[in-house]
Amino acid sequence: MHVSLFVPGPIATVSGNYLYDRRMAEGLRDLGHAVQIFELDGRFPNPDQAAIYAARTAWAAMPDGALPLVDGLALPAFDGLPLHRVTALIHHPVSLETGLAEETRLRLHTIEAAMFRAVPRLVVTSEPTADRLAREYGVSHEPMTVVTPGIDDLPRSTGSSGPTRQILSVGALIPRKGHDVLLRALSRLFDLDWCLTIAGDPRRDPVHANGLHALAEKLHVARCVHFVEEPDEALWQQADVFALASHFEGYGVAIAEALRRGLPVAVTNVGAVATLVAPDAGVVAAPGDAEQLSKAMRRLIFDTALRHGMSEVAWQSGRTLPSWEEQVKRLADILASAS
Repeated sequence: MHVSLFVPGPIATVSGNYLYDRRMAEGLRDLGHAVQIFELDGRFPNPDQAAIYAARTAWAAMPDGALPLVDGLALPAFDGLPLHRVTALIHHPVSLETGLAEETRLRLHTIEAAMFRAVPRLVVTSEPTADRLAREYGVSHEPMTVVTPGIDDLPRSTGSSGPTRQILSVGALIPRKGHDVLLRALSRLFDLDWCLTIAGDPRRDPVHANGLHALAEKLHVARCVHFVEEPDEALWQQADVFALASHFEGYGVAIAEALRRGLPVAVTNVGAVATLVAPDAGVVAAPGDAEQLSKAMRRLIFDTALRHGMSEVAWQSGRTLPSWEEQVKRLADILASAS
């Protein structure tokens, strides 16, 4: 089987969506399939002319007989191309991205709804995303298959050894990830000893990334907040709590990794989080509600016994998550049915 995977470049971008694409491509190759990756130039997810040109150029270069697998972040750039053999890989609809102008959101929603109904196969990364596509985009459940991200066999986080509670947040520095909400929530906890590391790519939205640095200064928490582009093993091992205040998540790969490592989580009730985070594995707040998140995180930071108990629940629930090998085989079966 020969698969052509189309993604907004570069595929090495640090995010859950790109991790999924990379692991699926690597896994398909390990199974003996040929995978050619087309990294598309231009602006995404709201495609400019450069993105549309890149999509058409890559489409024309696709080998005869190859199975096109299009990442949903790139899908609007393929509007107008023949989609009868396409498998679309939907992490979440791009029209749900936070920060889009209303006119842009409505236009993307219209394009996506038509394209979702036109492609013969949709692979979505969570049940809530499938339900939302059916409810808000008019997609029947028949062409949709849920293939959640896999997880590696990761070591359990040991936590910090000092009095300062180490909080880790992982996600690109874009509005949808709600890092500003997290900063506002933690700024209320001036009487507690905590330190936050935000690991995320700033290049996706440099203006927003710079705004987060400025917000930390404005809230007088800059001395307690550190920004890095990606988390290394040391950061995961030293973390006491994982936190992410997303406005929307298709699945939540970083949350799943935190659970697999036995970290209690402080997250928002969006997307697949309700099904991913077991009761007593962490605290859950409404998206955008900094006050509620702050109150929930106060308990996690202050109460050592509570944190340790949630850590054990997180560790046990994380061990039930599927492996990448299992999920790659599921995707391979879907693609094989189209060949």
